[in-house]
Amino acid sequence: MTDIILTVSALKATYNNAVSALHGVNLTVGRGEIVALLGSNGAGKSTTLKAISNLLPAQRGQITEGSILFEGVDVLKVKPSELVRNGLVQVLEGRHCFKSLSVEENLICGGIGRGSKRADLNDDLEKVYVHFPRLREKRHTLAGLTSGGEQQMTAIGRALMARPRLLVLDEPSMGLAPLVVQSIFRTLRQINRDTGLSVLVAEQNSTVALKFADRASVLENGITVLSGKAKDLAARNDIKAFYLGHKAISTALNSQNPIAAAVV
Repeated sequence: MTDIILTVSALKATYNNAVSALHGVNLTVGRGEIVALLGSNGAGKSTTLKAISNLLPAQRGQITEGSILFEGVDVLKVKPSELVRNGLVQVLEGRHCFKSLSVEENLICGGIGRGSKRADLNDDLEKVYVHFPRLREKRHTLAGLTSGGEQQMTAIGRALMARPRLLVLDEPSMGLAPLVVQSIFRTLRQINRDTGLSVLVAEQNSTVALKFADRASVLENGITVLSGKAKDLAARNDIKAFYLGHKAISTALNSQNPIAAAVV
């Protein structure tokens, strides 16, 4: 069994066969690793994640070049629902919950797709409640009546109920208070350490993402421009400047301080 669970190679994509979105994305996720996908709004993070889950066709998107392998299998030849059953589970941007269902009913929905027995569902529910105690308190509350942070926890918990091997998250910090964001990322890190779950998370909040990730890749205009250890990227002034809007990453590539790890 390889140590790499996900490989994205030279990925290019368009929308409506006309609008170019990705121009060369390369990244890998190791087994038991947390990888952050960084970049400004419009850099191509969400498109990359949708491609990984084979969701682009639903939005009139097309992969024009490159490949995506999950556990050595070409994801573009597998239906999204089958990818979930195989262990590739994504939490989409926007805290998607069934607002008319209770928190617990939302969580159970995540386990139904894999045909779990009720006893297994109960065991997995308990694990989710251990990780997110707030959800236990709110389990009988309609999801639509919970806070933004609680809805994000519900969305992540529902994904965990599917027993993923690779959990993919799109902007989990968006619109949430800093303390809530820190709590969610700490929980994800603990789950990763306890279970070996691989995580790929797209984030604009580079500070929190680099704090909890093992490695990170940076996208600019649909291209992977930097990749390396998270702690190394976090220490670089050019990365900090980019996220403060002072310069572009492409400028950093021509600096005298090249990144220690080349693009994956």
